[in-house]
Amino acid sequence: MFHSIKKLISALKSTPASQRPFQISESSKMKANAFIKTAAAFGIAIGLGYGLIKHPPLEEVPHGMVGIRTSVFNQDPEIFSIGSVLIVPGVHHMRLLDLRDQVYQPQEMRFVDSGAPLQSSEGLSIGMDITVRYALDPKQLKQSAIKLPEKINEDIVEPAIQGIIYRIVSGFTVKEIFSTKRQHIQQILRDDLSKVLADDGIMLKGIQIGKVDLPAHYKRGMEAKLAEELASEKMRYTLELKEKEIKQTALMAEAQKVKRQKIAEAAALEQVIAAKAKEDAMKHILPYKARQIKQKKLEAEARKQSRIKNAEANAAARVIEAKGEAAYRQKLADAEAYRLEQIGKANAEQMQREGDIVSKHPLLIQKAMADKLSDKIQVIIAPPSMDKGLITSNLLGGNPQTKTSFKQ
Repeated sequence: MFHSIKKLISALKSTPASQRPFQISESSKMKANAFIKTAAAFGIAIGLGYGLIKHPPLEEVPHGMVGIRTSVFNQDPEIFSIGSVLIVPGVHHMRLLDLRDQVYQPQEMRFVDSGAPLQSSEGLSIGMDITVRYALDPKQLKQSAIKLPEKINEDIVEPAIQGIIYRIVSGFTVKEIFSTKRQHIQQILRDDLSKVLADDGIMLKGIQIGKVDLPAHYKRGMEAKLAEELASEKMRYTLELKEKEIKQTALMAEAQKVKRQKIAEAAALEQVIAAKAKEDAMKHILPYKARQIKQKKLEAEARKQSRIKNAEANAAARVIEAKGEAAYRQKLADAEAYRLEQIGKANAEQMQREGDIVSKHPLLIQKAMADKLSDKIQVIIAPPSMDKGLITSNLLGGNPQTKTSFKQ
C-alpha cells in the first residue's frame, strides 16, 4: 500500500497542471506527506513485529555445548553456556562448539591391506587400531574460538595424529610395536599429540593402541620364533626351578642341621640346668633327708616299744583268758559231773521203781514188748513160761517143748 501511494503521488507530480483531473493544494500535499510517513512507520513496525515472531533473535545453547558470539562492532568473542542468547541479525554471529569428549579412530591405519598402513623401522607394513579421545579446552576457548575451523576433526585432529603416528612408529621395530614397547610408544604418542593439540585449544583425554595387524609371512615367522622362544623360556624356567629346588633342599638340610644342633644344645643346656637345679636342691634335700631318717628311726623305735607293750599286754591278756577258760572248763566239768551224778541217781531210782513195778506186775514187760512190736505184729499168742519167766523166753526158743501159735 505504501508503495502504491508513493507511485500515485509521483505520477501526479510528473503530470502537467493543465492535464491533471483535479488541482492539489499545498495543504493537501502536506497532509498526504504526513499520511505517507505514518503509513511507512506503521508498515515498518508491522514488518519488524512479523519478522520477530517468525524469526526471533534468540538462539539456544544445548547441554554439553557452548555458544561463541561475535559482533561486527567487537571482535572479542563472548562465551555462553546452556540457555538462550540474543542474536541480532546482521550484527551478531553465533557458533556452537561441543565440549563433550570426541573419539577419533583412523580407519586407514587399522589393517595392512588398507590404503595407508604404517611402516616400521624394518620397512614392514603394519596396521594399528588407534583410538584417540579429545575435547575442547574450556579455558582456552576465548583464544582458540576464532581460529578454530568448522571441521575440527578433519582439519586439526586427523592431520596431527597422522603426522605424529607415522613419524613415531617408523622409529621402532615390529616386535617392539607388537609387544615389548607398546606402552612406551603409547606414552610418546600421548605426549607429542598433547603438545600439538594444545596449541589449538584441544585437550587430549587419552590414546589407546589396540590390535596390531602384521603381514602374513611375518606372523608365520613370529609364531615359529615365539614357539622356539617359548620352548627356550620353558627350558630356562625348568632349569631355574631345578636350581631353586636344589637350593631349597640344601637350605632345608641346613635348616634341619641347625635345628638338630639347636635341639642338642637346648637339651644339653636343659640337662646342665637340671643338674645345677638338682645340685642346688640336694643342698636342701640332704638335711631334710637326714631329718627324715632320724624321724623314721624315732618312729621305728616308737613302733617297737608300742609293739612290745602290745605284745606284753596281749600275753597278759591271754594268761588271764587262759586262767578264766580253765576255771570255766573246771566249772563246766564240775557241773557235768554233778549233772551225770544226778541223772545216774535219777535213773537208779527210776530203775528201782520200775523193778519194783515189774516185780509186782511181770506182764508189763510183755506189754512193753508188744507195744514196740505193734507195727509189725497184730496179735501174739504165747503161753506163759512154765518157770514164770519172761514171755520172750518161749519166743526165743528157751523152752523147746512149748508150742507157739500166732496169727498175723
